[in-house]
Amino acid sequence: MDIELADLQALVVLSEALHFGRAAARLHVSQPALSKRIQRMEARIGGPLLIRGYRDVQLTEAGRLLAGRSRHLIGEASATVALAERAARGEAGLLRIGFGIASIFGLLPEIVLRFRRAHPDVQFHLRDMSTPDQIDALVSGGIDVGFIRHRGADSRLQMRLVLDERLVVALGPHTRWSARAGLRSVAAEPFITISRDRSASFHDHVLGVCAAAGFAPQIVQEVSELSTMVSLVRAGLGVALVPRSTALIRLPGVRFHELDIPEAAWNIALAWHRDSDRVPLVRRFIEAVPPASGKHTRSARSAR
Repeated sequence: MDIELADLQALVVLSEALHFGRAAARLHVSQPALSKRIQRMEARIGGPLLIRGYRDVQLTEAGRLLAGRSRHLIGEASATVALAERAARGEAGLLRIGFGIASIFGLLPEIVLRFRRAHPDVQFHLRDMSTPDQIDALVSGGIDVGFIRHRGADSRLQMRLVLDERLVVALGPHTRWSARAGLRSVAAEPFITISRDRSASFHDHVLGVCAAAGFAPQIVQEVSELSTMVSLVRAGLGVALVPRSTALIRLPGVRFHELDIPEAAWNIALAWHRDSDRVPLVRRFIEAVPPASGKHTRSARSAR
């Protein structure tokens, strides 16, 4: 015979009232029903929980210990139910998010911070992944949502554009720049870029933008992080094409210039499995991410 949570609640109330009549009234049950609950528990533990007097009752040591532990269990049970209710509303639980290089500075931190403030019971598991890896993880259920380079429709996923991004050129303090010549003015400079192993789409995008400007870059250093790339630019080791949001790093001596090349633009989309918006937490997060408006990143023309 198992002891139920309602039995423990009855013992706690009785331990406070020390009177069957008053305890029964607080529990909205009859005195015989309350007495039967106590008797069932006593039979289960193999000893008395109460010393019954003429007008009141006293707890035995077993009763005192069980009542004390029961208060904790009842509190935990109430908190657990409340947490489950919040999870059912999409206000608690674990959210697994994939992201790529371009979304880490100007988009993802702001969204996660705002969502955590609104829903402190939500835990985040963030994974730095390429777009192809994110798509595979979304399809397989490895992540719940992803911030991917938009590549057109995919019948397995739902997507919404959330960031209009562009490549800009990052220059060190002594590198010359001609606004009229644009990117061609640094064609002879050494280039620093993200390695293809780290992000094939970003690496190829850099090559494509340079090709659109009429030259192939002389790549002297490949790195895996945007912050490393900008630090090397600051050190005078070369120039780099970076997402416009990278200007938020604000390293002294690093200048950012916009590129008047259509190929420099691309879109980042929030993606999720086509069935995942039925999950309350995923649906709430999707609703919290604003659509692309061009306001997530400021212009790089005046960034220094």
